[in-house]
Amino acid sequence: MINYFKDLKRKDHKRILGGLEIFKYIGPGLLVTVGFIDPGNWASNFAAGSEFGYALLWVVTLSTIMLIILQHNVAHLGIATGLCLSEAATQYTPKWLSRPILGTAVLASISTSLAEILGGAIALQMLFDIPIMIGAVITTIVVLILLFTNSYKKIERFIIAFVSLIGLSFIYELFLIDVEWPAAVVGWIKPSIPEGSMLIVMSVIGAVVMPHNLFLHSEVIQSHEYNKQDEKSIRKVMKYELYDTLFSMIVGWGINSAMILLAAATFFKTHTPVDELQQAKSLLDPLLGTHAGVVFAIALLMAGLSSTITSGMAAGSIFSGIFNESYNIKDSHSQVGVLISLLVALLLIFFIGDPFRGLIISQMVLSIQLPFTVFLQVGLTSSRKVMGQYVNKRFTTIILYTIAGIVTALNIWLLITAIQGS
Repeated sequence: MINYFKDLKRKDHKRILGGLEIFKYIGPGLLVTVGFIDPGNWASNFAAGSEFGYALLWVVTLSTIMLIILQHNVAHLGIATGLCLSEAATQYTPKWLSRPILGTAVLASISTSLAEILGGAIALQMLFDIPIMIGAVITTIVVLILLFTNSYKKIERFIIAFVSLIGLSFIYELFLIDVEWPAAVVGWIKPSIPEGSMLIVMSVIGAVVMPHNLFLHSEVIQSHEYNKQDEKSIRKVMKYELYDTLFSMIVGWGINSAMILLAAATFFKTHTPVDELQQAKSLLDPLLGTHAGVVFAIALLMAGLSSTITSGMAAGSIFSGIFNESYNIKDSHSQVGVLISLLVALLLIFFIGDPFRGLIISQMVLSIQLPFTVFLQVGLTSSRKVMGQYVNKRFTTIILYTIAGIVTALNIWLLITAIQGS
């Protein structure tokens, strides 16, 4: 009887340890999640909620579903091949195809960094009345110091803390407002494109399904010291990676949804359009209390810093991959990629007259580049030469190409709408 209870206790102990093992694999997904709760998302989501109420919540749902599929797929590429998306493209596709796509991916990273740095600068202006240009320089310098002096692990811990703070900030603010939950539920599941909303729809999609995050995820999944020596261990890593991706992307969906809910329940309800993030803080003060405005600004600052770190890392990964190298901040190619993304973005900020509109357009640029990255990714992960036995199943390939087709069709629609409106 005593031995029976000892065996039972031993089995329970193993079961608990097995359940806790998943936490060893949590990290890369949260690092990527920061990328789609960045200041660009804030601008797109507040514009969506303030102008169209709950009607565009479905865009966040659709984008998150697409994101989960794409991020899971590109993580498999990193696990199975030991290459990031940029390295794989360089090795397995001709230069005339890979170089232009990777070049546009670097441009997309610059567009991302522009939004992140601008968001950090806006937050510094809200908190300390620092001019936007000076705040942009401060944000860039702080991020460069963090990138050039920290390892993946240290940066990941910072970023996970930032994500937690941002999430708690918006959960706190949701308790202060009166959300029309029946309308919100309809908005989450019923697609609609109100007149004049196409630019916002595309900016929300671009803000969630960000091209640079696909490159980043395939890179950072390799930074963890997983045992990937045999098929069994690789399958195990892939299984836990799915849990990490699902958990992280659902967190991102919740935070992005909360932004739209917050804007819809305050600004749309009072017929007050939001055309700058500073205005959002000043409106939140009387509507939700002074503390909400401060929390909003601090969370925006954390989002700006953390997402600028990830966009810089992504640019370093893309640029070094062009030279068939993995990301390493001590390597010159990775350093050049980081510097191109952040410094060019900083330079462009000096020529932006309307920061809020600049944020929204930067996210639309990401959506325009996205199909090129997705088609590249699907081509690689559907190739047995690249993936071996871990190649995409036919159904997976169809789903991935469908996603690429949807984004491409929306881009064409946006172009037609723009031409008709001009």
